[in-house]
Amino acid sequence: MTTETLIRNEHDAPASQAHVAGPQGSAGILPFGSSTPFTMGIELELQLVNRRNYNLASDAVDLLNWIEPRDLKKQIKLEMTQGMIELNSGIHTRVDELIEELKGLRAALNKGAQYLNIDVSGGGAHPFQHWNEQRITPSERFHYLHEKYGYLAKTFTVFGQHIHIGVENGDDALYLTHGFSRYVPHFIALSAASPFYQGADTRFESSRSNVVRAFPLSGTAPVHTTWAEFETYYDELHQMGIIASMKDFYWDIRPKPEYGTVEIRVCDTPLTIEHAAHLGAYAQLLARWILTERPFVVGDDFYLLYQFNRFEASRFGLNGQLALHGATPSQSRKLPIYEHLLQQLQLLEPYVANEAEQQTITRLRRIAHDRLSDAGWLRQMFAQRGSLNDMMRLSSELWMGVEPPPYFQ
Repeated sequence: MTTETLIRNEHDAPASQAHVAGPQGSAGILPFGSSTPFTMGIELELQLVNRRNYNLASDAVDLLNWIEPRDLKKQIKLEMTQGMIELNSGIHTRVDELIEELKGLRAALNKGAQYLNIDVSGGGAHPFQHWNEQRITPSERFHYLHEKYGYLAKTFTVFGQHIHIGVENGDDALYLTHGFSRYVPHFIALSAASPFYQGADTRFESSRSNVVRAFPLSGTAPVHTTWAEFETYYDELHQMGIIASMKDFYWDIRPKPEYGTVEIRVCDTPLTIEHAAHLGAYAQLLARWILTERPFVVGDDFYLLYQFNRFEASRFGLNGQLALHGATPSQSRKLPIYEHLLQQLQLLEPYVANEAEQQTITRLRRIAHDRLSDAGWLRQMFAQRGSLNDMMRLSSELWMGVEPPPYFQ
């Protein structure tokens, strides 16, 4: 799901993160709000399921009325269809503090759900819901999107994690947007949690990642390297009426000038809040490395291998192949995604700032080494139980806080 969501709005931002920075040459068409570099926040789109058969429920509007304390309602949002709800974290510098906040939000959501006899679950797609049975959430924007995109709006009943990383200015945002694209296969493989879709095993680790590709403004950001260039591109599309704002771009990674962040949008919602938080910390570490080392030259051929690598991660997860450009065609090569991830984790070691981030590195290294995934766990549960309904019950127990198996700890 990629409708507009808010970690915060500009009125909530601390003074140090709310000023507008104007990159050199900027025409002021799309001002970029500066944020404290390398801060992070996440959004989690979650499934609401009934306790009779664990199909999607349609109780999102009612659930909001049961959220206590009331202040938390500003961090819990409606989504495109009524079987979805979204949690927005605050702004964090440490992953352990992010986990503690998510536990509080989860507790509020769990308590509200019990009044409606529903459960809440992570995962990137419900395994047996049918898109034509979903109900559009009452909202002017959601109804507008339904009119604009037809059935695609209802197929958007999939569940993603978005990660925001703070940056200082628009030029840094564009460099980080392009730099993050090299690690899209890592994020897809590490978060993959949607092997079942519309009642069938898709044989993909992340079937959700294919749903978003149907939208006309999906894919990758244009190869602009300065905010001034991007503003000209934005202005042209805006004047033609193709977009009304940045939220009309459904790119895998996009700058968010109103927040002063870069947003990674390729992750399935993991099955536990801990895993979601560690994915946020991985993005934080990558951002420190990318904006410090500036390891990439962004040119016209920057995305030539992107689609192949993205497909491999969606289809095969950590066992997929990653294609890398060499200095000459004969030096170009492929290697397994898990191997590339292990190499990258080693590169990030000097950028670890505290013990909690070291735990992120350790955890991801184990997942890569053992090729673990939420998709694998879901398939294992289905094989043991023989029922997608029962698999969803176990998945919801996992998200709602039942003691997880060792892999999730």
